[in-house]
Amino acid sequence: MEHVLLTTADLLQARCAHTTAALDEADVTRLLAQIPGWRLEEGRLCRDFPHADYYRTMAFVNALAWLSHNEDHHPELTVTYNNCRVRYHTHSVNGGRGGLSHNDFICAAKASALAQQAPQDQPLKDKAVQA
Repeated sequence: MEHVLLTTADLLQARCAHTTAALDEADVTRLLAQIPGWRLEEGRLCRDFPHADYYRTMAFVNALAWLSHNEDHHPELTVTYNNCRVRYHTHSVNGGRGGLSHNDFICAAKASALAQQAPQDQPLKDKAVQA
């Protein structure tokens, strides 16, 4: 990627592109500072997105699926009743051994922005029919 990504705004405006070049440790450290809430876990970017209930968790998962399709970069997801753990890494870098690329940080920033756009978590009204 020719454009140097320096800020969160840069990451949010960027688009994923095919790459075989992994980021070095200095770039990973610099970019990690631009995506609050994310951490490194087993060589992957990882973040938990907690939600009030299953419905909101699945709404986030579906929105993330749309984002992933649009960027053509797909995370590993672990979905539970009220949480979605998102993990990014790029399998095609390092000669197919995998690692972190700009694409991981672009998608992590966009996933965080997506979560911030979610409506305030308020209890859903009970739709059960009352007799």
